[in-house]
Amino acid sequence: MIFDTHAHYDDEAFEEDRGALIASLAEQGIGRVVNVAADLPSVSTSLTLAQQYPFIYAAVGVHPSNVQELTERDYEWLEEKLAAPKAVAVGEIGLDYYWDKEPEVQARQRESFSRQLQLAKKLDKPVIIHSRDAAKDTLDVMAAEGGSQLRAVIHCFSYTKETAREFQKWDYYFGIGGVLTFKNAKKLKEAAAELPIERILLETDCPYLAPEPYRGKRNSSLYLPRVVAALAELKGLTCQEIEDITWHNGCRFYGLE
Repeated sequence: MIFDTHAHYDDEAFEEDRGALIASLAEQGIGRVVNVAADLPSVSTSLTLAQQYPFIYAAVGVHPSNVQELTERDYEWLEEKLAAPKAVAVGEIGLDYYWDKEPEVQARQRESFSRQLQLAKKLDKPVIIHSRDAAKDTLDVMAAEGGSQLRAVIHCFSYTKETAREFQKWDYYFGIGGVLTFKNAKKLKEAAAELPIERILLETDCPYLAPEPYRGKRNSSLYLPRVVAALAELKGLTCQEIEDITWHNGCRFYGLE
């Protein structure tokens, strides 16, 4: 079975066929999915999906591009929602300097990142980290909040193998998805080849980042076998071994049986 550790099935891209698609996952070998929030409305929709489907779990958090208007009451509300039985992580949280380049906006991102990391520590939840064009500041913020004391996955890892080694010092996990199949993903392939297989999680980030030959189209968990095959070739393992190892990795990271 395959564990999709990062999806967004509440996205409007699934509006027309969400129910049928989700219902088809199990028979296609997808055993578990974590639906990850990116803003306050998607916290609620992610928790609703987790309540509707036994094999779906939810992550509760606010993406760096959506933190500018968060209030103290919002942070209290997030803490309340993280008490839900199937809320298994804080995420996705972090830093994104690709879109937001103004110093005051980036400062606000760092502040909210710290706040949500503190929430994860308080509630003993793992964290899903979004980091784009912000490797040094991501490392600095996480170091200030405990570094190795955090249980974290670097979602959609896109940095160099040298940066991967910095995160490895804290025993973090790495989310690997469709980008691994891209012909121009040399940097990611070099990093993934070096990463311990026990620290790799499979993810889609659907509806985004579909693997080849579906690049540019809507992604879903049904395409994860393409990522499994690419990772198996890279690691010199069978597809079944990749599925088994990453399944156990996902269960261990999220604290599921």
